[in-house]
Amino acid sequence: MLAHITPNGASSIYLGKDGYWHGRVTVGVRDDGKPDRPHVQAKTEAEVIDKVRKLERDRDAGKVRKPGRAWTVEKWLTHWVENIAAPSVRYKTLQGYRTAVYKHLIPGIGAHRIDRIEPEHFEKLYAKMQESGAKAGTAHQVHRTARAAFNEAFRRRHLTESPVRFVKAPKVEEEEVEPFTPKEAQQIITAALNRRNGVRFVIALALGCRQGEALGFKWERLDRENRLYHVRRALQRQAWQHGCEDPHNCGARFHRVACAENCKRHRNRKNCIRNEKGHARPCPPNCDRHASSCPKRHGGGLREVDVKSKAGRRRFVLPDEIFDLLMRHEEVQRHERVHAGTEWQEGGWIFTQPNGRPIDPRRDWGEWKEILAEAGVRDARLHDARHTAATVLMLLRVPDRAVQDHMGWSSIRMKERYMHVTEELRREIADQLNGYFWNPN
Repeated sequence: MLAHITPNGASSIYLGKDGYWHGRVTVGVRDDGKPDRPHVQAKTEAEVIDKVRKLERDRDAGKVRKPGRAWTVEKWLTHWVENIAAPSVRYKTLQGYRTAVYKHLIPGIGAHRIDRIEPEHFEKLYAKMQESGAKAGTAHQVHRTARAAFNEAFRRRHLTESPVRFVKAPKVEEEEVEPFTPKEAQQIITAALNRRNGVRFVIALALGCRQGEALGFKWERLDRENRLYHVRRALQRQAWQHGCEDPHNCGARFHRVACAENCKRHRNRKNCIRNEKGHARPCPPNCDRHASSCPKRHGGGLREVDVKSKAGRRRFVLPDEIFDLLMRHEEVQRHERVHAGTEWQEGGWIFTQPNGRPIDPRRDWGEWKEILAEAGVRDARLHDARHTAATVLMLLRVPDRAVQDHMGWSSIRMKERYMHVTEELRREIADQLNGYFWNPN
């Protein structure tokens, strides 16, 4: 064997007994403490030198993959979402990641090795999702999840390049939100104040609180003397977690099974759980969901959490009308507490069920829809009330910095998403143009 003598730890090139030229490059240290020296070979010395030089350049640029067999996409995504993302992101972010990973990414591309996955694999997955009826926004959420997961794989040297970097993400057309007009807002307020907790929806329109923030209001955070409310915490519904040793068997009686073609379990076959081909979609063989039925369940239900961001921790100076409404609401709640007697569960919540417990966000959403119908206004998301509040601040010429503080935005750039040009503002612009061009002073 002819060898090029090199210092310890340097690259080596030699002619083997098999007639091929071989090269080894020290690129790092393996888990067992021994040098990591990947091997290359070629028919000629010049070819193997080129390969060695490339490995050296990749090593110097930090682009050499860790030693050992590459992970599959399924193994990496599972490890990433449960062990890397879970301890470091908020609950709703994690739920979005898990949905993208377990419902879309693993079934679609999970069998590939992460070092052999190509941008086209992702693009085909997104296209297939949308062909099956998924919205572009859903595919875009899957793309953002994949980007986060594979960027982390690149940072940890499981990959020499993140394939998602080159993927064309699905185009998402943002729906234009139309804020409520002053007349519509008055109709909504009138309908809301005919209900228990009606001031909660007045606060949504006037102050622009997020749903969880408003439902998380507590009397202890209300400064009556200065008419201030301190937003610190929010109410959130979280999924239950199994506390048993065998989640699959624990939820066995709730596992969905395939519906037969002549299914009679449902009044309408359209109600059967079906996939894109029209066949029933049962639970997977290893299903570990249905934790809400677990006798040892934990971590779920209505929970008080920190607000969305540091900017979300803010103070409102309450308008006189809202403060007076809250005082009247407190008096009504005092009578309810007496009427409920021992059934009342004191939690200090401003907006409660008749027994003192906080209001479930799903019930709150349903009541919003009922109020819109009673008010005779168009259907809209509850979050559109927040858009309306932001737009009103623009109409009132409130300075950007004050708007950012009031709305709890981390960046004033959010105004492009939440502030909308109304018909009233368009007419004002027209009047100003009339005055400038045709009625000069």
